[in-house]
Amino acid sequence: MMAASSHQKLIERLPPVRGRLTETALLAPMTWFRVGGPAEVLFRPADRDDLAAFVAAKPADVPVTVIGVGSNLLVRDGGVPGVVIRLGRGFADITVVPGETPRLVAGAGALDVTVALTARDAGIAGLAFLSGIPGTIGGGLRMNAGAYGRELKDVVESADALDASGAAHRLSLAELGLAYRHSAVPEDWIFVSAMLRGTAGDPAAIAGEMSAIQAQREATQPIRTRTGGSTFANPPGGKAWQLIDRAGCRGLKRGGAMVSEKHCNFLVNLGEATAADIEGLGEEVRRRVHDASGVMLEWEIRRIGLSDDWPHPSRAASRPPQGEDHISAHPEMLADRRASKDEAGSDDGSNTQ
Repeated sequence: MMAASSHQKLIERLPPVRGRLTETALLAPMTWFRVGGPAEVLFRPADRDDLAAFVAAKPADVPVTVIGVGSNLLVRDGGVPGVVIRLGRGFADITVVPGETPRLVAGAGALDVTVALTARDAGIAGLAFLSGIPGTIGGGLRMNAGAYGRELKDVVESADALDASGAAHRLSLAELGLAYRHSAVPEDWIFVSAMLRGTAGDPAAIAGEMSAIQAQREATQPIRTRTGGSTFANPPGGKAWQLIDRAGCRGLKRGGAMVSEKHCNFLVNLGEATAADIEGLGEEVRRRVHDASGVMLEWEIRRIGLSDDWPHPSRAASRPPQGEDHISAHPEMLADRRASKDEAGSDDGSNTQ
């Protein structure tokens, strides 16, 4: 349970900022699942200097959680203790770097698709895959996001980050230690920007590649629903969605949450799910897959916060209606069905920081 000091609120212990501090800020509207409890305090830094000064001056015992656009994120119903930092406009700049090798610098808050569009307009090829990742550059660095055969590690030259004391570091590709859905950078460091490289290309050809990616996403993923994107990482040598399908989980429900019938590595909020519904459904999928195949799937969606309710008036007011607390599945979904060949090629790498 989150318990504020009886003597002093957390927000009163925090240093002054040029950005915005908000107490008991609702996080559900900031996530694609549209569920979850509030942040004890939400901080929207004005820019890199504002963020660095805050990190350096905040009390050492105050936990910090960084988020971006909330695309690959599940906020638990009890809310998030400490300070949640959301990187916004002050971290969204994208600059094309002059030189023989096509490069651009993108802020950690820049949308992946906006980076892809900027690269297209500048005639920089090799970054079109970012248009298929619904997240930010910062989140992509944290998990080495990827889709359609490419990953961030294929295009990153370096990244700038702040450590837990607010000191700035420039990290080379080797220092980032990027691997499948993994970065070796300490969890308490905050990415602020990245240098990306590509190759010279034709804007029209790049636009065609991006259109093909968008068409494939539309055809194979439930992108117009309340979803957190790809739920589980692919196990070595396999595909998560295939294991989920073979375990009979397509269409499986818990309360207001369901395993997507369109792509079964996506969980969706049918409209009145709680975070507990979604996480509980995911754990049930993991159990069934393990029982059927011996493989224990690993969560790709980032889960933050506390499961217990935070007894604050705004928390209760913001809670979505409760769905039925049970697991069910459409009878027709329990049959072993052959998925479309398009789904087999889909590997969304949505991300958030």
